[in-house]
Amino acid sequence: MRQTEISIAGCRTLLRRGGTGAPLLWLHAEHGGGWPPALRRLAQHFDVIAPDLPGFGGSATPEWLDTIHDLAFFTLELLEALNLHAVRLVGASLGGWVATEAAVRDRSRLSHLALLNPMGLHVKGLAAQDPFLATPEETMAANFHNAAQPMDAVELDLQLKHRHAFARMAWAPRLHDPHLEKWLHRLRLPTLILSGAEDRVVPPANGARYAAAIPGARQVVLPGCAHLAEMDAPEAVCAALEPFLEPDPRRPDRRSGEPVSPTEETRP
Repeated sequence: MRQTEISIAGCRTLLRRGGTGAPLLWLHAEHGGGWPPALRRLAQHFDVIAPDLPGFGGSATPEWLDTIHDLAFFTLELLEALNLHAVRLVGASLGGWVATEAAVRDRSRLSHLALLNPMGLHVKGLAAQDPFLATPEETMAANFHNAAQPMDAVELDLQLKHRHAFARMAWAPRLHDPHLEKWLHRLRLPTLILSGAEDRVVPPANGARYAAAIPGARQVVLPGCAHLAEMDAPEAVCAALEPFLEPDPRRPDRRSGEPVSPTEETRP
């Protein structure tokens, strides 16, 4: 993995990139970027590009950053600046919301869309944890099913920056865009929704709503996975992502990019 800085829409942006193959743009969750275990595995098959979104990590917080739509347009400008085509766009939680908002606006540079526990939609009456009101203990329990990830002083300082940026995007309306769902029919490209069975922040019912609204989309519920599954259960996440993003050429009956059954998707 190599790390560089580029300017996108006047914003100094930290960019991580590693691996070879088809381009895969990874948009991180509200807890920040980095190079988690899931990306290390995906980089064995793809050219993985993982920016720190504006307001997060090593990227600047530009004056124009006000709403989730700003991050969507940032994503489109990043694709253009890097001259990427046939991109596998993968987003986790907040990043899944950003990915969806970007793809709704312009899917011309995309080949596949994969969303991991995506925020962005509201399911009336669904009991879910509010990340802005949860205690640290509740947050850890919601994010990690297997074991909480330790944080040092530097990481704790970064989380304060992330929390501020996250609040700007998702405070009101809480964790969703009330206008997004009516435009999801525009996502006419292969789409996979991964939902952690133990996710208390974005329960699987949210993923089911995405899958119902996006033409041809498929939801796979991953057992034993919580909200930050890319950190907590990377093997399960990648085992579901890889056959969808890069279908096995030994399977002549599978068309490129075609979603397969949940049973096949979750098979290691």
